[in-house]
Amino acid sequence: MSSTTATAPSPTTSPAARFSHLLSDTALIFNRYLRQTVRSRLGLVFGLLMPLLYLFFFGPLLRDLPLGGKGDAWQTLVPGLMIQLGLFSAAFCGFAILIEKQNGIVERMRVTPVSRLALLLGRTLKDMLLLLVQSLVLVLAAVALGLRTPVLGAVVGFLFTGLLTISLASLSYAFAMRVNTPQEFAPVINAVNMPAMLLSGLLLPMSLAPQWLNVVSHFVPFRYLVDAVRAAFVGDYWTGTVGVGALVAVGFAVVSVTVGTRVFTKAGA
Repeated sequence: MSSTTATAPSPTTSPAARFSHLLSDTALIFNRYLRQTVRSRLGLVFGLLMPLLYLFFFGPLLRDLPLGGKGDAWQTLVPGLMIQLGLFSAAFCGFAILIEKQNGIVERMRVTPVSRLALLLGRTLKDMLLLLVQSLVLVLAAVALGLRTPVLGAVVGFLFTGLLTISLASLSYAFAMRVNTPQEFAPVINAVNMPAMLLSGLLLPMSLAPQWLNVVSHFVPFRYLVDAVRAAFVGDYWTGTVGVGALVAVGFAVVSVTVGTRVFTKAGA
């Protein structure tokens, strides 16, 4: 990474100086990967394509169905699609690490003085920004199709999507540091993602499921995020649903970033 000019802080550096060093390193990594992402326009388009297809072709099928919630079909489907964006896109972020391993970039990063936490945060913040832009496009398209939701409800949805992206991207990068090939990485991610999607009620509320399946879904953290965003989309900001979802989202993010940072530190990259 030839553009890295940061220097490592000495052991006697003050906490304020260390924090400033972390911020500058994070900004350096963020800018590097953001430039790479912007140049990959095809990837940006196809990253948004699947949720838009669900929106255009699946949404109208739900319009006249009793879904059991407070909102209409769009207020049920769109929050699920926002979480789906974070779930699928962020979970596969680790592929970038595998490519960097093959090209020797990770090896070069091992000898840089850049903070190991910054190496993780810079990547995940870039992923979060990308997912928020895609979520905004998704919501605007849904509004054109008939979605009506308070602005604050949409903002709450963006916050949950951002936290989920940070969490899953951190875990994805950490896992990619532990494996060497896409053949090891992709099957595990798919094996986790598919049950998580089905049990989170992304497309239909789990209240429509059989009782035993509804009970099982409560062990999947993403369900609480989906329920929270749906509550926000109908204006129920101060209910226990949003509060529980916020606790789960923040807790999951803290654990994920901690795990990711430890893996990056041990790996020296």
